[in-house]
Amino acid sequence: MNTHLRRAAVVVAAVSTAVGLAACGKAKEAGGGDHRKDAKGALTIGLLLPENQTARYERFDKPLIEKKIKELAGTSATVLYENAKQDASLQQQQVDTMITKRVDVLIVDAVDAKSIASSVKKADDKGIPVVAYDRLAEGPVKAYTSVDNERVGKIQGESLLKELGDNAGKGEIVMMNGSVTDPNAKMYKDGAHSVLDGKVKIGKEYDTKEWKPENANENMKGAISSLGKDHIVGVYSANDGMAGGIITALKSAGFDRLPPVTGQDAELSAVQRILAGEQFMSVYKPYQPEADAVATLAVNLAQGKKLDNVAKATVDSGTQKKIPSIIVDPFALTKADIAKYVGKPGFFTLDEICTAKYKAECDKAGLK
Repeated sequence: MNTHLRRAAVVVAAVSTAVGLAACGKAKEAGGGDHRKDAKGALTIGLLLPENQTARYERFDKPLIEKKIKELAGTSATVLYENAKQDASLQQQQVDTMITKRVDVLIVDAVDAKSIASSVKKADDKGIPVVAYDRLAEGPVKAYTSVDNERVGKIQGESLLKELGDNAGKGEIVMMNGSVTDPNAKMYKDGAHSVLDGKVKIGKEYDTKEWKPENANENMKGAISSLGKDHIVGVYSANDGMAGGIITALKSAGFDRLPPVTGQDAELSAVQRILAGEQFMSVYKPYQPEADAVATLAVNLAQGKKLDNVAKATVDSGTQKKIPSIIVDPFALTKADIAKYVGKPGFFTLDEICTAKYKAECDKAGLK
C-alpha cells in the first residue's frame, strides 16, 4: 500500500475509534450556550465552504462531510450548508445566519482567515464551537483539521526539481503562489521555497489574488513578457485552477514544448491535463480522511465531549495557541500514479476521466 494512503487510513481508523470511545455520557455546556445536545439528541451542524471555483468543495468535501456526520450523529442530524463563493463579507453574513439558526457547532473553511475572526468570536460568545476546516481561521476556534500544508509545497518543489533535472540550471522558473488571505498559501509557499531556493533561479514570483485562474493567466503573461519564453524552464503553480490559467498563457505565447507546471487538488481537468502531458503533476489530498476528521471533531464538540482521544496534535494560529488538530498527509500525483487511484473515494471514475477527448491518453496510461 502507498505509504501516504496507509497513513491516511490510520487517521481514519483512529478517528473512528475515538468517536466510539466518546459516544457515551451527557454533554456539557460550552461557552455559555444552552443548546448543546446530548449523545442521543438530534444535532444541527453548520457547514461553510469558501468557494465553488475549485471542484473539490462541492464534489467531495460537502458530501463526504455530510455522510460522516450522519454516520456519527444519526440520520436525524441536520447539516445546514452555505458556500461563500470567494466572498469574505458573504461568509461573515453566513456565520450570522448560522448563529441565528442556533446550530450546535459550526464548520468553517475561511475565505479570509483574518477577517473571519470576529465572526468566530460571535459564534463562540453564543456557545457555538467553531471548527476550522482546511484553512486555519483566526479567532477562538475549538479545533482544526487540514492536510500537512507545508508538506504540499515541498512535494510540489521536489517534483518540479526532479522533472527539471539538468534543466534546473539552464533557465528560470516562475512561482505562482496563492492568495495572501489564505494562511495555507503561505505554508505552500514556504514549503516550496525550502526545496527550490538555491537549486533553481526564481525569475518572477506572484501572490495571486483570490487564487483565480484568470489572475494567474495575467501574471504568467507578464512573466513571459519580462523573462522571455526561452528562459522559462518550469512553473511552480500552487493549485490546479491557476495551473489551467498558466498553461493557457504558455500556449498562447507559442511554447514549442510546455515547461513542467505543478498543481494541487487533483481536479478532474488537471488529471486530464496530466494525461495529455500539459500539466506535469498535482498534489492529491485525500479528502475522505480530512472530511471524516472534521465531522468527528464537530460531533464531539456539539455533544460537549473532550477531544483528547481524537486530536493528538496541536497548532497555533495568529490569535490562539495549542488548537486541537488532526493533520492528514498529501502526496504527489503524476501520470504514473493515476491508474491506482481511479474510482477510489475522493477520486474520479474511469468514465469521468476518459472522455472521448482523452481516450488515446487513457489507453497509453493503462486506464481501461
